[in-house]
Amino acid sequence: MATFVVVDLETTGLDPRRNKIIEFAGMVLQDGAVVDEFATLLNPGEPIPPEITELTGITDDLVADAPSLFSVRARIRRLIGDWPVVGHNVSFDLGFLREDNIALTNQAIDTVTLASVLLPRMGRYGLEFLAQQIPLPLPPGGQAHRAQADTELTAELFLALREEALKLDLAVLSEIVEAGTRVSWPEAFFFEDVLKEQAKTAFSGKKGRVGRGERLAELFKPPAVDGRPPVELEEIVHIPGEEILGMFGPTGNFARVFPEFEYREQQVEMVAAVVDAFNQGQHLLVEAGTGTGKSVGYLLPAAVWAAQNGRRVVVSTNTINLQDQLVEKDIPALQQVLPFEFRTAVRKGRGNYICTRLFQQMRHRGPATAEEMPLYARLLVWLPKTATGDQAELTLRGLDERLLWARLSADNDVCKNDTCTANRCPRYMAQKRAEHAHIVIVNHALLLSDLANNNHILPPFRDLIIDEAHHLEPAVTDGLSFEADRRFLERVVADLIRERSGLLAELTGKTNIIPLANRGPFDGWVDRVRRSAELAQVRIDEFFSTLAYFLGDRRSGRGQFADQIRLTGSVRLQPLWDEVMISWDNLNLPLNEAAVHLEKIADGIVQMVEQYDIEDADLLVQAVAASTKGLEETRTHLDAIISNPRDDYIYWAEIFKDRLSLHAAPLHVGPLVEEHIFHGKETVILTSATLRTAPLHGEDEPNFDYIKERLYARDADELAVGSPFDYQANTLLYLVSDVPEPNQPGYQRTVEQAILATARTLGGRTMALFTSYAQLRQTAAAIRGPLAREGISVLAQSDSGSRQQMTEQFRDPGTRTVLLGTRSFWEGVDVPGIELSAVILVKLPFDVPSDPIFAARSETFESPFFQYSIPEAILRWRQGFGRLIRRKTDEGVVLVLDKRVLSKRYGQAFIDSLPECTTIRQPAARIDELLTRWFNRER
Repeated sequence: MATFVVVDLETTGLDPRRNKIIEFAGMVLQDGAVVDEFATLLNPGEPIPPEITELTGITDDLVADAPSLFSVRARIRRLIGDWPVVGHNVSFDLGFLREDNIALTNQAIDTVTLASVLLPRMGRYGLEFLAQQIPLPLPPGGQAHRAQADTELTAELFLALREEALKLDLAVLSEIVEAGTRVSWPEAFFFEDVLKEQAKTAFSGKKGRVGRGERLAELFKPPAVDGRPPVELEEIVHIPGEEILGMFGPTGNFARVFPEFEYREQQVEMVAAVVDAFNQGQHLLVEAGTGTGKSVGYLLPAAVWAAQNGRRVVVSTNTINLQDQLVEKDIPALQQVLPFEFRTAVRKGRGNYICTRLFQQMRHRGPATAEEMPLYARLLVWLPKTATGDQAELTLRGLDERLLWARLSADNDVCKNDTCTANRCPRYMAQKRAEHAHIVIVNHALLLSDLANNNHILPPFRDLIIDEAHHLEPAVTDGLSFEADRRFLERVVADLIRERSGLLAELTGKTNIIPLANRGPFDGWVDRVRRSAELAQVRIDEFFSTLAYFLGDRRSGRGQFADQIRLTGSVRLQPLWDEVMISWDNLNLPLNEAAVHLEKIADGIVQMVEQYDIEDADLLVQAVAASTKGLEETRTHLDAIISNPRDDYIYWAEIFKDRLSLHAAPLHVGPLVEEHIFHGKETVILTSATLRTAPLHGEDEPNFDYIKERLYARDADELAVGSPFDYQANTLLYLVSDVPEPNQPGYQRTVEQAILATARTLGGRTMALFTSYAQLRQTAAAIRGPLAREGISVLAQSDSGSRQQMTEQFRDPGTRTVLLGTRSFWEGVDVPGIELSAVILVKLPFDVPSDPIFAARSETFESPFFQYSIPEAILRWRQGFGRLIRRKTDEGVVLVLDKRVLSKRYGQAFIDSLPECTTIRQPAARIDELLTRWFNRER
């Protein structure tokens, strides 16, 4: 094993040019053993920010007598020497060291990158998370976010990853080393060192290299698909309703299989309605409150219907979490309950699956840059282990990896049944599994894509269940939207003319067997594409510069927010818009010219194939066709945005910092839903915990009118079943009566004080839901210090990692935590038990009026606020309320810090939309007293 030095730093901030190192730790590993180490606190010569002290525990007093970096720099240089520097996110550490002229030329090896390659399914690569999952021995007395403990843990991780690398197939390891060395990938040194050691064992001292042909062997070996596709009966067999409902009784199937099963009247009512919908071929909206068991409520009738009729039922969800719940929990439970087998498959969009033929092409030529190597190596490690080829099993890190995946995914014209069947490619195997399944689980985006493309993606079906149906409209909107920025366009063009790996380079290389005299106009077409693409590269810069200049006066000047500027008719009448159109025309011309000649190239290859044996000619034609299609679709969308807008679309530009992007989205989706779902399918069931909104004047019960109007579901039947939870006994709805209205003086301070009072009373266990990042950040800054002094930590969405990471930290019963979240935390977050005892709804969740889609759709209503804003906000408000009670034994308080629920005439509609709780209207000063009384009440 080569010698490596592992380092970790603690600093006063993230910027090496402005911030300072406050702790250094390093250790030298030689043959897996520590041969030298050094650790010290460092005096930065400036105060340590409070948030750094909270994170690390390092105070100004601790470093007061510590040496300066200057005084120990020689010792650090001796430790590091010329060895490769290993670190977790090593670029951060090296950035600071190099700012002080340390480790200027050392090789860098990042354990995050190594872990992403060698543990491709891990999903998260934080140091503490990896230590728990592998697992690794924690340093004795180690403290997270301290340099010495983290250095020891990083060293343990590095050695564990080396052991993992030693398990790799020799051919895969050789391929990683060869490709990585060629593009100067820093981590190639690590794999080469592993290869040398593995080769000693594998070949008893002989040189451990593997032939190229062996290395390029096919990696993906999926299991065979079982069973046969369902065969639909000519005559319908109705679901036996009484028999199905009897399964929920005290001696029914569920009670026999699951002793802890509880009968829920609401669930049985839903099952009965779904059974009738299938038997009668009806359309049905079902709102099922939290705890109803709605997944089983529709899956049980669907499984019986599909199995006994040879039909296929498609179940569409909005979130991966719900898909996972269906596949991993609910369906296996039903398999135990039902006396027959039914098959299930998850089908995703083409872009979720790797095209093994495209990846094989990439293996032949190798990755083009060091930036492509981490994903390339990860795919080499992952493909032999995956049964699906589904990108969800991987983590794509950053834009470069997402763009590379897009080039390798099955979402292109190269990946076709007639060419990929023999390779049993992931998309084809997923398609076969779906064809053999009784229940096919998809997401909303794929469902609508299939319906809009004449059912060319999913196998034929006539019965459809849409869960999380309140998301159907935004999902359809997203699926039909378009976005492009300068970098995206540059990548589209660069993919054509990149010197070594671009399409034209591949065309030239594959057709050079044809004599010059017999190539006809082919080379001329290739040259026209190259010259057009090179001109387009120049024009892209000119176009975005012109557009940025035009939009300059329309920016808000709020640097921390994105500016969204609708490109309406009035904007297009502004004098300088002509300059934007001229600039677009200048870019449009070479883009169109490139697309036209790419089509000619494809035809030319087809003709030359008749006389010459061109390697992978069919793939070449398909690659040209895919590039042509992508280029033409991008050009057409941009042309609509700039020059030929459609009345049924919304167009806008977005500027955030230095990034300018163009967007398009449909104005209405209801007609598409009506045409393809309600008119196109026999049985349709839309369900969610939140489909109804309360009327504004309180004279009626909450109803389905709004959602039916938005989705053109006007003729669908309705059913609302409440939650089996006792909200009156278990939920205190605390309407703070003296909080100023938002944007009034004193409002923000009252919010901060209310959160502090709640968190102190409950010892954390509080989730506060905001509607803006700005207010969340301001609140986090204000409450973090006071709560830290009482041993309560604050997880703020703006700086605490992904939603999943934050939720897992919050769930940890050993922590005293407050979680601050924005829009994505209003739903889909599940924290049952006492870890969540209070939910604070900071503001009514109205959409931002300036949002282009919201603004454009508002203009289609006579009274936009009452007909559109309020119903949308009520649906989100109900989701936020639903975070608190997740199971029968849960209890807690929901505090509302928006005075408008009491002061505005529409406020009662928000309150009426909630289950009947114990409701109080009290000032903020009594939060401590009343929460204490509530949690100490007699049950």
